Formats: sequence, structure tokens, C-alpha cells
Amino acid sequence: MCEIDPFRHHPKLRPLVKPPAESFFLDMHPDRVRAMARENGLSDDWIMDDDERDADRAATMAERWGRDLWVFGYGSLMWDPGIRFAEVRRAFAREAARRFILYDVNGARGTQDAPGLMAALDAGEGCHGLVFRIPAARLESETFSLWSRERIAHAYLSHFIEVQTDFGPIEALTFMANHDRPSIRGDLTHEEQVQLIATGVGHLGTSRDYLESLATHLAEFDIDDPEVTRLLADVRSYGAP
Repeated sequence: MCEIDPFRHHPKLRPLVKPPAESFFLDMHPDRVRAMARENGLSDDWIMDDDERDADRAATMAERWGRDLWVFGYGSLMWDPGIRFAEVRRAFAREAARRFILYDVNGARGTQDAPGLMAALDAGEGCHGLVFRIPAARLESETFSLWSRERIAHAYLSHFIEVQTDFGPIEALTFMANHDRPSIRGDLTHEEQVQLIATGVGHLGTSRDYLESLATHLAEFDIDDPEVTRLLADVRSYGAP
């Protein structure tokens, strides 16, 4: 029997979504992140304890193992999901927003000497993204990868939210900003966001490159995000006379 095309509802998304086999995040493991931190002379004490992460996954997925799981992506998960999915749809989360509030000093896009800033999903007025369906038979391996990626630290909390699609509403798993952690900075002014993005740099690159990449991919997905557009314009002109 032929496998059903995951892009059957949105065939134009096919060239925009990286195949799982090519993803840096495929079979992600926290030990890999710890090794990367040490290789770059950085502390790994910010990485969540493995037992705590496994307990969170078990609690979130309780009574859900026997059915397919939808996962909502608002950032890099859209174009590089790193999971073996069976279906993808465009989606809109009515009560969420993509915000630049993830303060990075742990080495990805910022360090203690040059802090950076990245996007996180927060409560808000609406966010366009994609949802990916993971078949029930693949949940163990794919949710391990998801938790290793999204809950590598304490910046996010796992939530189920309702998203709207062209084929009706869906309950989807996502990972939202944890405002109890110092890495989530909802207090930043626009000017402070611009400065952090313009100057932040880590071993994965600069915060500006991250923003540029996000803006490029959102445009490819035909997603309009006024905050990203405004931030990008101001970051590009940062420091100009």
C-alpha cells in the first residue's frame, strides 16, 4: 500500500519543509547539546535534568499515547521540524503570538559577553504557523526528539492549544514561554530587543542572522508578522549614523 502524501493539503509547502532525514534535530539527544556546550567552552548547567524532562513528557502525554499527535510550529519547527510526520497543515493559533523574548546567554545566539534574543511562543492575539501530525506508532521516538529540542532547558512549558486549519479545529501540542524563568524577558522594550538582536552572537551564529532567517522563511510561507518586519528594519539600521 502506498503511503499517503503528507503534503496532500498544501503541496506548495513541500519544497519549504526540510525532510526529517536531513535535519540537525532528527534523533536529537541532550548529550549532544552538552557536548556542543563543552566544545565551545560554555557551561552546560542550564540544561534540564534528563529525569525531569522525561517526567514532563510522561505527564504531558499521559492518556495520549494511543492516538495521533498534532504539533504546532511557529518558528524553525515549520521549515525544519526534525520529526517524521504523516501530514502537515497550515494553522492559526488564536490566543498565541510569536514574540522576541527568549534571552540567550547560553551560547546558541548569545553569550554572557554578547547576549542575544530569539523568538518564543507567548500568549497573544494570534499566530500563523504549521501543524504536523505524528502517527501514534511513532510517538515514543518523535516526542523524545521534540522534548530534547524544545525542553532542553526551562524556557518553555508544554501545552495543548486549539488551532484553526482549513479542515477544522485541532488540538495541538506546542511549547510556550515560561515567564518564571530568567531566560524569558517579557519586560524588554523594543529598543532593547533591537540592541540584543543586533549585537548577540553565539556558536550557532548571530541573533541578527536568526532574525534574518526567520523573516526569509516567513515570507516563503506567505506569513505576515508585523513585529518581525519592524524588528528587522530597526536591526538593519542599528548603529547607522
